Amino acid sequence: MNTALQKKVQELKKLIRESGLDASEEMERLEAKIGSGSRIETTWKRVELARHPGRPYALDYIDRIFTGFTELHGDRTYGDDPSIVGGLAFLDGRPVTLLANQKGRTLKENVFRNHGMANPEGYRKALRLAGEAEKFRRPIITFVDTSGAYPGLGAEERGIGEAIARNLREFSQLKTPIVCVIIGEGGSGGALGLCVGDKIYMLENAIYSVISPEGCASILLRDAAKAKDAAAMLRITSADLLEFKVINGVIPEPSGGAQTNPAEAAQIIKEILVRELADLCGRNPDILVRYRNQKIRKVGHWNEGAEE
Repeated sequence: MNTALQKKVQELKKLIRESGLDASEEMERLEAKIGSGSRIETTWKRVELARHPGRPYALDYIDRIFTGFTELHGDRTYGDDPSIVGGLAFLDGRPVTLLANQKGRTLKENVFRNHGMANPEGYRKALRLAGEAEKFRRPIITFVDTSGAYPGLGAEERGIGEAIARNLREFSQLKTPIVCVIIGEGGSGGALGLCVGDKIYMLENAIYSVISPEGCASILLRDAAKAKDAAAMLRITSADLLEFKVINGVIPEPSGGAQTNPAEAAQIIKEILVRELADLCGRNPDILVRYRNQKIRKVGHWNEGAEE
């Protein structure tokens, strides 16, 4: 609730007290309604920041956090998908495998990167590199930033659903540490294809959801113009996902969003990655897989009638 609105509410409460009227129930309803409206605006602000055109993308973070990045291409089945980048790099001297959704800034880049929406070959490339990482005992770091997998006819013909499902299964069993960071949009199965890990973090202004607010508004609310209401209903912010224990932590951003100071945002992410890998790389791989699967099974678990 903004300051001006708070002041008006306090004035109204004072007027009610002075008049001697009993309007407590009406005031509670009013404050609940105002609070709901405030939450809607706060959530939508996060959505806008997650989609900000100046927001750092995966390669921006890779350039600032890692050294010696060597990109690898192709799924060895169909071709290469530029919307998912992958390769080898060093994090403070530690060799790692990187997998990331990559968007474009200009029209030409977005056509090339398909707006960060991957085809089946992108997920199969990621799985190929993940298998290689397991073989050579390299930890995996993923950067997730996509509105969803590409829903085109070609993608369907080449098995987009099967490719994502296979990644979910195989990543859950990889005997190497996996740390995932949602840096912008985490949209539906397109995000899940790169977001199965031992530790999952979200940037403060990132979003993570089963469907876009616009899609939810069109399907459930029957009105695409109600995207703001849908966003609040979906509970897609980093704070929401942390509350639901879907993620392990929220990474703070510079004031105004990561786009205001990409170098600072990258440094914060780097510190967390270094800390987590120092811990995870010292663990037994079989134990990692066991706890990773336990974590996955708890997502969405609900006991009806259970006390908070």
